[in-house]
Amino acid sequence: MLPVLVLLSGAGAAGATSDRQSAAGPAQIEAGRKIYEARKCGACHMVAGKGNIRYPLDGVAVKLSVEQLRRWLTDTAEMEGALPRLPAVRMSEWLKANRKISDRDRDLLVAYLASLK
Repeated sequence: MLPVLVLLSGAGAAGATSDRQSAAGPAQIEAGRKIYEARKCGACHMVAGKGNIRYPLDGVAVKLSVEQLRRWLTDTAEMEGALPRLPAVRMSEWLKANRKISDRDRDLLVAYLASLK
């Protein structure tokens, strides 16, 4: 689901954090993990050795702030445009064609992604 999220992770955002990151508890993180699985994000991304090796998300929370993670789910085309080159598989096109993410699911996905350190 998030095919280019990891590409930006090395673009000068190392160590970025947010107070909202620590606000997510185990229940929210687990709910976000379930949404990640239900929406089949592993078709494009890999976490803990499961999924598509091309776009791993392990450690993404060390490289991107909570707000940057959220922007990948809300302003995907803009985030892609900030990359040195556009990826072959664009998350913005996939999201537009396939699925909108509710605010609740987005918050839970961000909580999950923010836990991947």
